[in-house]
Amino acid sequence: MAITERARRTALAVGLGLVVVTAPALADQLVPPTGYYAAVGHNGKTSNCPSPPKPFTGELDFPSKYTGSGKARDQLNEQADARYKAMTQPIRQMEKGATKLVDQYMESGSPEALACVLQWYGSWADAGALLGPYGDHTGKSMRKWALASLSSAWLRLQFSRSQPLAAHQAEAQKVEAWLGKIADHVVTEWNEGDPLKKINNHYYWAAWAVMATSVVTDRRDLFDWSTKMYAIFSRQVDADGYLPNELARKTRAAGYQVYAVTPVAMLAAFGKANRLDLAAEGDDALQRAVGRAINAYSDPRPFEVKTGVRQTLEGVDEQRSKLAWLEAYCWTVQCNDEEATKLKSLRPMSNTRLGGDQTAVFGSG
Repeated sequence: MAITERARRTALAVGLGLVVVTAPALADQLVPPTGYYAAVGHNGKTSNCPSPPKPFTGELDFPSKYTGSGKARDQLNEQADARYKAMTQPIRQMEKGATKLVDQYMESGSPEALACVLQWYGSWADAGALLGPYGDHTGKSMRKWALASLSSAWLRLQFSRSQPLAAHQAEAQKVEAWLGKIADHVVTEWNEGDPLKKINNHYYWAAWAVMATSVVTDRRDLFDWSTKMYAIFSRQVDADGYLPNELARKTRAAGYQVYAVTPVAMLAAFGKANRLDLAAEGDDALQRAVGRAINAYSDPRPFEVKTGVRQTLEGVDEQRSKLAWLEAYCWTVQCNDEEATKLKSLRPMSNTRLGGDQTAVFGSG
């Protein structure tokens, strides 16, 4: 069955009320959470189609913004950060632009907006972008971050009950095959067999990128690999909800706790959609980790006590993005009052690497 045809049948079944909220339409079929089946809106707005960034086909070799920092990797190198931003600009533009275009199409239903989305994705798929070798840790990190953005946004088109891709099956299959190829690279670059002291937020982000792509491509091998990485996360969370490898970031431990929780909350949501209770693993490890992350910006003192150093907090004014994972988390488990209040106060919430507007996807329940 063609990928778009699989999504079409599932979306139709959901639209007719034939699928319960946490179960796939077919026993072996991978599906996203039910919010991804949302119909395309028609707000009457139109927008111009900017030219897509030039496809990045070269070696993924970029400086780290922490170049020259010590073992904790917590001291920003402004010159290296500037070089990183300049060198990765087309990739970051593709991530932000593509997810924004999908958001705009899902709100407007404009055929021109859909054509623009397909142009952006199609140009990079045709060029075989993001498939080059990686030269360093930052290079392979950019690959999985980009995949997370592109696959999770694409799912909104692929599974919408409005079936926007039904008339574009050849284009859709080309894009989906390309995303699958990127996922194959990500799997080889982030080895779940690495020492536990090495496995940190980067591996969780790789798992989220691959999980989203597993549903795009309906590939059980990718899905299973992602769940293995989640299992490692669930064993790493300590009894108090801290992640030791994020505490090792010293002055940035609080921020990295939030950053690490972001992809695993998405993994848990996609597990639930496919009848797998990841959130319960490790004696509810996710809930413990969230308990520490929820107030990391408003009250970092527990992290200061734990690490012995004052916390450097980035993104305090960006919590609608930094905490956008709360939408998926509260869909997956029963949020407590504190979490639910925080969620309500921050809506609408959006995060590029989660695929854009998370309130639109998860906010309806």
